[in-house]
Amino acid sequence: MSWVLSIPLAIPFLTAVACYLTRDTPRAAWISVAGSALLLAASAVLMAQVLAEGVIAGQMGGWRAPFGITLVADLLSAVMVVITAITALAVAVYALADVSAVQERMGYHALFQVLIAGVTGAFLTGDLFNLYVWFEVMLIASFGLLVLGGTREQLDGGIKYVTLNLVSTILFLSGVGLLYGMTGTLNMADLAVTVPRLENQALVTVVAMMFMIAFGVKAALFPLFFWLPAAYHTPAFSVSAVFAGLLTKVGVYALIRMFTLVFTGDTEFTHTILLWVAGFTMVTGVLGAAAQQDFRKILSFHIVSQIGYMILGLALLTPLAIVGAVFYLVHHIIVKANLFLVSGVANRLTGSTELGRIGGLYASAPLLAVLFLIPAFSLAGFPPLSGFWAKYVVVKASLDAEAWVLAAAALVVGALTIYSMTKIWAEAFWKPHPEGHAPVLSALPARDRLALVTPIAALAVLTCVIGLAPEPFVQFAERSAAQLIDPSDYVATVLGADAAEGAARIAALEARE
Repeated sequence: MSWVLSIPLAIPFLTAVACYLTRDTPRAAWISVAGSALLLAASAVLMAQVLAEGVIAGQMGGWRAPFGITLVADLLSAVMVVITAITALAVAVYALADVSAVQERMGYHALFQVLIAGVTGAFLTGDLFNLYVWFEVMLIASFGLLVLGGTREQLDGGIKYVTLNLVSTILFLSGVGLLYGMTGTLNMADLAVTVPRLENQALVTVVAMMFMIAFGVKAALFPLFFWLPAAYHTPAFSVSAVFAGLLTKVGVYALIRMFTLVFTGDTEFTHTILLWVAGFTMVTGVLGAAAQQDFRKILSFHIVSQIGYMILGLALLTPLAIVGAVFYLVHHIIVKANLFLVSGVANRLTGSTELGRIGGLYASAPLLAVLFLIPAFSLAGFPPLSGFWAKYVVVKASLDAEAWVLAAAALVVGALTIYSMTKIWAEAFWKPHPEGHAPVLSALPARDRLALVTPIAALAVLTCVIGLAPEPFVQFAERSAAQLIDPSDYVATVLGADAAEGAARIAALEARE
C-alpha cells in the first residue's frame, strides 16, 4: 500500500519543481493545473482503496512501525486528501486569471504546490514528528504566498501570521519532546497503546493541554485567532481561497486525531475545555464578522466562527457529534474556499472588496449572484444545502448531550451568519454601484471569465449535491466517526493485531473503572 499513500505526496512536490523551472513562462500555470488534476486522480484511488479495505498503512523504507516513518489513511484521512485535491484543482484553474505575471515569476505556482504537499502530508502522516515536519512545510510555503507582492498590508499580516504560528510550533515541538520522553515513541498508533499505561496521567493531561494550545493556534480557536483576520484578506484571492479552505482545517484535523486517538484518558477535563472554547470561538467569530465592512474580512471572521462548530462536535465526543464534526469539516472546506473565489470576481468587476465602494453585481452579473447565494446560504445553514445538514447534526448532538447553552449559541451564531451574508448581498449585489458604472461579467476576456467562473460553479454544484443527496455523505461520516471512536482498526493496521487487542483490553479496564 506504500505507493497508494506516497503518490499523493510525490505529485505536488514534483509539480512544484516543474512549476519553479518554468516560472518565467505561461506553462507554469498549466503545469500546476495538470499536477492538481493528477493529485485528484491519485486521491480518488486512495479513497477507493480505503473504502474497499478499511484502514491502510505503509512503512517507508521498510522500517516496521513504530520505528520508521508511517503513512496511514483511514476514512477521515482519505476524505481530507480528496477534498484537498478538489480545492487545489479549483484554485489552480482560478489562478489562471487571478495571479499576475509578476507573482508567477516570483514562484507562486511552486509555492502553491508545496503548500498542497504539506497539507496532504499532514493528513496522511502516522507519527507526531512528521506531523511537525508537514506543519513546517505548510508554514514556509504559506508565508511565502502571503507576502508575495510585498505590500505593506501583506507584510503586516504576514508578520502576525508567522510570529504566532512560530510560537505554536515551539509549543508543539516541546509537547512532542515531553511525550517522547514519557513514552519512547511518537507513532500515533503506538501512543494510543502506550499513553493509557503511563502512571502519571496528570502529566499526560498537561502535555495534552500543550497540544491543544498548539493546534488551537493553527485552527484559529478562541482566544488565539487574531492572526487569521489580520492576514487572510491581504494576499491574492487564489491564496485567500486555499488558506480559508485548508490551512485551519489541518489544525482541526490534528485536534480530532489526537483527542480521539491519544489523549482520551481525562476527557472530563480536556473536552470540557474544548467545549467552552468551541462556544467562545463561534460567538466571537460571528460578532467580528458582523462588525466588518469588507467582503474578505467578513469571510475571514466567519472561518473562525465555523471552526467552533467542528470543535463542538469533537468536544461532545459522542458518536453523533463526531459525525457532525466530520461532515462539517468537509462541507466547510468547499463552501469557504468558494466564497473567497466569489469575492475575487467581485473585486475584479467592481475594483474593491470594501462593501461601501462596490455594488450592482445582481443587475449586471446575475450568474455570479446565484453562485454567491449557494455557498452563502450553505454557510448560514439554509436547507437543503450542505451547511444545513452539518449544523443540524451538530446541534442535535448538543441537545442529546444536554449542552443547552452550546446548542443555543450554535443557533444564534447561525442567525448572525445570515445577517452577515445578507449584508454582503445588500451592499455588493443589490444596491447600485456608488460610482454608477455596471460591472459586467461578460466584459472580461473569455479565457479569464472561464477560468474564474468554472471552479466557482463546480464547487457550488458539489455543495448542492451534498445538500440534496446527503444520505451517502452522512453514512460516510458515520463510518469515519466509528473509526475515530474505536481506533482498534487503526492501531491494528499500523502495529499489528496483538497491539490492537492490548489497546482494547486497556480501554475495557478504563471503562470499568
